[in-house]
Amino acid sequence: MDERHLVAVDLGTSKIALTVAKVEGDNTQILFYRTVPSEGIRYSYVSNPMRASVPVRKLLDEASSELGIQITQIIVGMPKYEVKQETASLKVPRSENECITREEVENLRNCAADSYPLNDPEHEAQFGSVAQSYSTNEEFQLIEEDIIGMASSQMEGNFKLFIGRKSALMNIERTFKNAGVCIARKYFTPDSTARAVLHGSEMENGVALIDLGAGATSVSVYYGGIMRHYASIPFGGRSITHDIQSEASISERLAENLKLAFGACLPDKLLSMSEKTIQIDSGGAAPAKHLNVKYLSEIITARQVEIVEAMLYEIECSGFADNLKSGVVITGGGAALVNCANLIKELSGYNVRTGYPIRIFSSDGCDGVNDTAAVTSIGMILAARNEKGLNCTLSAGAGEMGRGKEEDDTIQGMGIGETSTTDAIDSGSDGSSEEDIPGTKGVNKEGKGTSGTLEGFEISEEERRKAEEEHKRRKKEKKERSIGTWFKQMGNSFTEVTGNLYKAVSDEIARQNEEDV
Repeated sequence: MDERHLVAVDLGTSKIALTVAKVEGDNTQILFYRTVPSEGIRYSYVSNPMRASVPVRKLLDEASSELGIQITQIIVGMPKYEVKQETASLKVPRSENECITREEVENLRNCAADSYPLNDPEHEAQFGSVAQSYSTNEEFQLIEEDIIGMASSQMEGNFKLFIGRKSALMNIERTFKNAGVCIARKYFTPDSTARAVLHGSEMENGVALIDLGAGATSVSVYYGGIMRHYASIPFGGRSITHDIQSEASISERLAENLKLAFGACLPDKLLSMSEKTIQIDSGGAAPAKHLNVKYLSEIITARQVEIVEAMLYEIECSGFADNLKSGVVITGGGAALVNCANLIKELSGYNVRTGYPIRIFSSDGCDGVNDTAAVTSIGMILAARNEKGLNCTLSAGAGEMGRGKEEDDTIQGMGIGETSTTDAIDSGSDGSSEEDIPGTKGVNKEGKGTSGTLEGFEISEEERRKAEEEHKRRKKEKKERSIGTWFKQMGNSFTEVTGNLYKAVSDEIARQNEEDV
């Protein structure tokens, strides 16, 4: 049975997490999970690639040394904040004498994404897409598994597209170039995280997943097994820490430690604990400070209420607020706050549970891997394991290392129900730069409405054929560039020790910047 390794990096605002998993057939074992404080990251996106690469390189060195492997490429998540969603509808003609195939459905999704007109293509990029429904001549509101095998003279798909900042993707590329590794996949993580936390029945019956991160909080609404709505705000656990820091006049590090040790929501439910007082000793430099636990809880609760109310507003905007039969699931590092679930239940009236990674993997000896803070990393690992050829270590052949398979980079498992694997969020990345991400050309001038959608957009059989050929050509070009980049960086890794490699890459970046200027 083939053995391969997957390496996922979660670029968080307060921490960077690296996870290494060994995959053998259907078995997944987490071998390594570790976090370090992050640098150069704000609101879940990289603002300073050079600084962000330092803790990444440290984690890569630790994992390589402890596991005895050479990590050559990684899986990484895209930013969660400053992502907007748009809708697109694409209709194509086809032969009525043949049944609809899975490949046709995938091509329809790809064409819809490639032809969508970005408002500002120089600064925007598609982070992903997800099908909402399909239609034929006679049937409407079909899921993917239903439309495959039908016969019709035309096929139409309705999609949600997620669009973010191109510069955010470019900074991720720069971060890992500085760290000396290639990017195998970029995932728009809200869906992969959901499938690592939510049960299929919850997504089918309606559920809202609130991911309480340090720099950003996001909500993903599911109904009928499909992500129907996504939104995020630039407030999270770090905002709470800053509130404590300001009110208590202490350092950010101490405020974070106080939050982790004594933080709780709903001060009126702390019982005898609310009367306790924390003494903060400054080491003799200044008189000791005293902070009442109840007052600390009031500070935390005030900010948490603000965050939760913003998420409830987004749930209402989704149009599915009355369809969430499975209520709300909270996850992320902020979900560990005492009474957080109870606070959300009081504010919303929904049933609320805390979401931990679903145990469909083994993880003996890896501390923290089963915590709510690890769900993003675990979600990427579980999504990537479906790509049979993907291997992030040197043990695989060069052909396997460059690409997992000859397809666009997608989140496997994004789609309808528990078993669908093709209705994927397309990350638009295989190691190429953001300029190669499709989605800015070939749009019918009358196809775009005032709301930024492509309602009723139709193309002829000849136009469809040309669009498919163009899509395949772009995939081939991106694959060649990805493999070329891999060989170049692998050559460096063979001839340089880790410290020299980092210096060489830094010098090269500085030289290129000077040339650009």
